[in-house]
Amino acid sequence: MMYGSSGTQSKRDLAYEHQAQISILRPSIRARRANMTVKFQDLYGFVVEGNVDDVNVLNEVREKARQQGRVWWALEANKGANWYLATHASSVLKSSLKFSALVNAVTLKRLIKKGIPLNLRPKVWFSLSGAAKKKSTVPDSYYNDLISAVVDKDTAATKQIDHDLPRTFPGHPWLDTPEGHAALRRVLVAYSFRDSDVGYCQGLNYVAALLLLVMKTEEDAFWMLAVLLENVLFNDCYTNNLSGCHVDQRVFRDILTKKCPRIAAHLEALEFDVSLVCTEWFICLFSKSLPSETTLRVWDILFYEGANVLFNVALAIFKMNEEELLMAHQVGDVINIIQRTTHRLFDPDELLMVAFDKIGLMTTTTLSKQRKKQEPAVMAELDQRLRRLNSVNVDEQE
Repeated sequence: MMYGSSGTQSKRDLAYEHQAQISILRPSIRARRANMTVKFQDLYGFVVEGNVDDVNVLNEVREKARQQGRVWWALEANKGANWYLATHASSVLKSSLKFSALVNAVTLKRLIKKGIPLNLRPKVWFSLSGAAKKKSTVPDSYYNDLISAVVDKDTAATKQIDHDLPRTFPGHPWLDTPEGHAALRRVLVAYSFRDSDVGYCQGLNYVAALLLLVMKTEEDAFWMLAVLLENVLFNDCYTNNLSGCHVDQRVFRDILTKKCPRIAAHLEALEFDVSLVCTEWFICLFSKSLPSETTLRVWDILFYEGANVLFNVALAIFKMNEEELLMAHQVGDVINIIQRTTHRLFDPDELLMVAFDKIGLMTTTTLSKQRKKQEPAVMAELDQRLRRLNSVNVDEQE
């Protein structure tokens, strides 16, 4: 179980020292015989519900994670602690290591798709995402100075943040405590003053909270949030009117039509709007929808390859449920199918295999072009909404 800190060693830091932290889940004999629903904590402290089959899947995933950890640690020992910084996605790593996962040669891109080990994830993310470089451009005291400067400042953003803190992963053993709330508040408030164009947008609380659980320090979580919003994602995703999110929904509808035409046609016949499920996916980056271990595997790739990953994963969720979705007769049925699947997607490899092997490549450049095509229509629609709202307000005042 790992928790954020402001720099001093915490329970989480101690846990990072041993790969043995990835323990085997052991349901009771009674639960196994009856295939009962059981509750357990995942590696990041979240309570998960599932049947014994789900537990078996999770144990298989954890065994793969241990194997992958040995591969990464062997590379660290053989090539140096920061070997991946000198490795481009297209370069081949030749190795004589005697592990089944390293037959002949592997690329960094393939390694990342298989998952970054739990205890290496903070430093690999921080380096490969560009967060370390971004932090190096300002004084070492930047984050602490920013926190000090905004203490007791009261804005619309801080008020919304305070409202959202207790609603962010309620029941989590660290996030839902005064210490966890305080850490999350500092990160979100600091960023709201760093970038006034974004300020604070609901959904960022879940993203920042998960970053706090992964990164070793609160300051590193802040810089990961900064590089995510300023470099990794499209820069209009969290504006006041959420224009970027609206654009993404239109782009996703078009891609769904091209990649999964049967599903798209059936959903259109049901008058199902994909934004009913996709809005939360894109704003919260799947942190509210997928199990945490699966979400972080998606984020491993997100921080290395960019925002195109979100579209691949969203398409994969629909694709994995194609036959069942085609049997749905109502909008509510579609939502239930999607939510049931996402909440129990304990095997990241199953999801990522569909996302990248069956869906096909979608580059950030291609998505940028498609977004530009959709932007005029979205801005016109948002402008029309604003005029209608202003008209209603004027009528009420009269």
